[in-house]
Amino acid sequence: METIFALASAAGKAGVSVVRVSGPEAWSAVEKLAGTVPEPRVASVRKLVTPDGDFLDEALVLVFAAGASFTGEQVAEFQVHGSVAVVQALLRVLGEMDGLRSAEPGEFTRRALDNQRLDLSQVEALADLIEAETEQQRRHALRLLTGALGRRVAGWRDQILRAASLLEATIDFADEDVPVDVSDDVRELLDAVCSEVRNELRGMASAERLRLGLEVAIVGPPNAGKSTLLNYLAGREAAITSDVAGTTRDVIEVRMEIGGLAVTLLDTAGLRDSEDHVERIGVERARERAASADLRVHLVPEGDSPLLKVVDNDIVVTAKCDFGDDGVSGLTGQGVPELLDSIETRLSGVVQGAGLASRERHRVALSDGLSHLEKARDLLDDGLDLYDITSEEVRIALRALERLIGHVDVEHVLDQIFSSFCIGK
Repeated sequence: METIFALASAAGKAGVSVVRVSGPEAWSAVEKLAGTVPEPRVASVRKLVTPDGDFLDEALVLVFAAGASFTGEQVAEFQVHGSVAVVQALLRVLGEMDGLRSAEPGEFTRRALDNQRLDLSQVEALADLIEAETEQQRRHALRLLTGALGRRVAGWRDQILRAASLLEATIDFADEDVPVDVSDDVRELLDAVCSEVRNELRGMASAERLRLGLEVAIVGPPNAGKSTLLNYLAGREAAITSDVAGTTRDVIEVRMEIGGLAVTLLDTAGLRDSEDHVERIGVERARERAASADLRVHLVPEGDSPLLKVVDNDIVVTAKCDFGDDGVSGLTGQGVPELLDSIETRLSGVVQGAGLASRERHRVALSDGLSHLEKARDLLDDGLDLYDITSEEVRIALRALERLIGHVDVEHVLDQIFSSFCIGK
């Protein structure tokens, strides 16, 4: 396998930049630049000198042995001063060495998968961790990165294999005088797995919202203070505010963190009947986005009623209460802390019970596995004569569930997954 290298830290000026090298020639590259190779996992300050004798930089050099690195190969890291010129010079020298080439996007992580240092769910989790914006996203990604989903699938695999072995043993001794009926034992094993898979599927929607973020729509009539409230929450002038009714025509989005959750606040057009064609489009979009949002905050002028149907968990507050104990104001901040507490409480309920699976690929694998497990369980009612078909359904279910961690049928998803990684990963 070729030796690859890339900048593993962010591009641009920095205090320190990290250049990673992985492959059979990694340590040789260290020897050529630093003179000697440090002890594995022991950082050492070395002067980097090109093969022509030019001084490159003074760097912290760290090496990892094959089987004990992120990729599973020999790995070297050069922690150099974060100058664009220094990094470019180091990359140029590495590129001129025999057997070394620049890494493709995600190639380090793909090698970790190929060398069984990570399973497919952990690769996805690493991508999620890199993209994590909030504390809850970080925690969820780390659960997966530490192999939580892989361990769950391993538990299911053990039970399914036990069920399959019971069926196969019975099939092998079908010609004996006293055939053994293992239906009850197999049914118990399959029921246990089916129950856990159903629970994982039920928690998928919450896990996906946690990973991708939630939406909160601010709705109400024109001049109810929606844009002013959005600006106050965002801490900047994200939306135009005016005394003229109908200023907001399109949905304005602001991304922020509330209670450790990634939340997109939606400022929508004022809800009213209008002769203005453009405003009517804005009102229709407001209704559509509000309907699909995870939560709606209804700003209602004092004495009026909400213009949209209030569903469970929606928040209704009196608008433009600049002073006093009730309502909310984006002008003075009155009631905003209490409103944020209410939003946090309701959104926490939305993501409560989030499972480990959070992607469409996971849903398909879980659904396929569950479908075949249920077919196998139903076939048990027909007795020993259909054990061979039952056994095949069990094997198909196992293959479907193992797709979660990449044991089979994953080649078609690899390019898509790794294309989202930066070069140094």
